[in-house]
Amino acid sequence: MTDLSRAIAHGFERDYERLRLRVHELATQLSDAAFWTNPFPYGNSFGHLVLHVTGNLNYYIGAQIARTGYLRDRPREFTDTDRPSKSAVLAKFDEAVRMVERTAEAQTSDADWLAPYEGVGEPDAHNRFDIFLKCAMHFYHHVGQMIYLSREGSA
Repeated sequence: MTDLSRAIAHGFERDYERLRLRVHELATQLSDAAFWTNPFPYGNSFGHLVLHVTGNLNYYIGAQIARTGYLRDRPREFTDTDRPSKSAVLAKFDEAVRMVERTAEAQTSDADWLAPYEGVGEPDAHNRFDIFLKCAMHFYHHVGQMIYLSREGSA
């Protein structure tokens, strides 16, 4: 593994893990009911955002790079009415983040990070580095939304 590849992989691993822990910290403030309740007339519930981030990571990194075979149903991430327990949703979320961390670690050369990338809905991600970065930015965006939802839901 080159020094640059190692630095990139470890940087992504730290960021994804930090975000995973932040989601857990925010979710602990919510009951199972509040986890699925949207306190605003717009947007999504905390639970649906976790489903969405899980689907995003499982598709863009899992299916497209790690070749997990994951099949995404993006609309259901926002409309699922099953309402599994908060712990079950967070367990699947944890699996997705850990898969991303392992996949980052598996990128051992500059050629791995620069390998061409294609995924539905991401025309601007031209290589693996691009998609890891875009998914991290997407993750940060939704954690910001979760901060507001956790404050409203725990009130």
